[in-house]
Amino acid sequence: MANKAEGTEDLYGARMRAWERMQAVARETFAPYGFDAIETPAMEQVSTFVHGIGESTDVVRKEMFRVFSGALLERIFEAGGEQGLKPKQRLAMRPEGTAGVVRAAVENNFVPQGGAPVKLWYAEPMFRGERPQKGRLRQFHQVGIEWLGAPDPAADAECIIILMDFYKRLGLAPEHLHLAINSMGDAACRPAYREKVRQFILDHADEMCDECRERAEINPLRAFDCKNDHCREVMKAAPLAHDNLCEACAEHYAQVKRYLDEAGVTYEEDPTLVRGLDYYTRTVFEVEYAADPAIGAIGGGGRYDGLVELEGGKPTPGIGFAVGFERIMLALEAEGVDLAGEEPGCVYVAGTEADLRPNVFSTTLALRRAGIRTEADYQGRSLKAQFKQADKHRASLCVVIGPDEVAAGTATIRDMRTHEQTSVAASGLAARVQELLA
Repeated sequence: MANKAEGTEDLYGARMRAWERMQAVARETFAPYGFDAIETPAMEQVSTFVHGIGESTDVVRKEMFRVFSGALLERIFEAGGEQGLKPKQRLAMRPEGTAGVVRAAVENNFVPQGGAPVKLWYAEPMFRGERPQKGRLRQFHQVGIEWLGAPDPAADAECIIILMDFYKRLGLAPEHLHLAINSMGDAACRPAYREKVRQFILDHADEMCDECRERAEINPLRAFDCKNDHCREVMKAAPLAHDNLCEACAEHYAQVKRYLDEAGVTYEEDPTLVRGLDYYTRTVFEVEYAADPAIGAIGGGGRYDGLVELEGGKPTPGIGFAVGFERIMLALEAEGVDLAGEEPGCVYVAGTEADLRPNVFSTTLALRRAGIRTEADYQGRSLKAQFKQADKHRASLCVVIGPDEVAAGTATIRDMRTHEQTSVAASGLAARVQELLA
């Protein structure tokens, strides 16, 4: 028997209803802010992610799933590596949503140049070669927004406000959410700060783990996220971003905080928050489910003012966030929130005799065309067995078709809870059923 790939799950039943509900809540939350939906390919050229996420990040170096056809694999084996492949032949499954959306905006020429900002949202599966664990899969699902063309710090604040509103609409208690914010600076001040952190790590190399010593040369800011307790203790004395911001970045960050204060958003400044992707500039933010630290971060994002240019477009500011379905589901379960809701009920059409199957078929079709979720027997069951099947389908009403009903041009509606029955003209069946369901 074939089994699903490790680190993946089948979405069906309640799990699928929860994912669909999350997308519906996203649409309801984002629409008033003017966001339109977008879907990008699950496969992109590797360069799309290398440009944006950063070649030194764990995502690009260790976690991206590469995609090769059989013919390309033969060529790779013969050549001893993929270096000989053309860029368009080097493909990867998307590990995150932002880079692909920005690539789409550049390629399709809807990056704003002096016009109104572009606001997009997505709900898509992502792919990373991580060690599978609770709430962290190799194929996972994210909801996110991308806002291009808005340098105003009010956009940063609004993104955070949208995110916190989204959590609230899903059913998470605001007091159980911990919002952390920081500023990572920009091209004017970040390189100097990055060098200070690099030098700090080198000065304390004998106290740091091997991975952090490696990070000193390729991505020193990631040392703040090291899982080694001793490294984290050492990094407490490292230079902090907010002490090394240029005047413009410091003012931008101050305005973001003022807008959040005005909106009544509770947050904590975390000067060690750097996020894991190289494209972030200035404002970054992350939300943890504080009621259960084991669940950890359930979403976050930030500003990426240089990403559009890296993907081949003209300099354009951008900001966005992404939230993980699987992580949020853990938090919702801890809150006792049933995002899936009850399994939908239906109306069941039963025939008393086998030769009335055409009548059952036409009645079922009429109800479905009226927008009523309707089920019927397709296995030749007896009337008693059909009633049992109606219960399994959670049918609230059962429409019974027998010889007397056919002769009189009527149908019998049976209330499956009270077992009360009423007769209605066949021509008015759909309208009557809708009244009873309402």
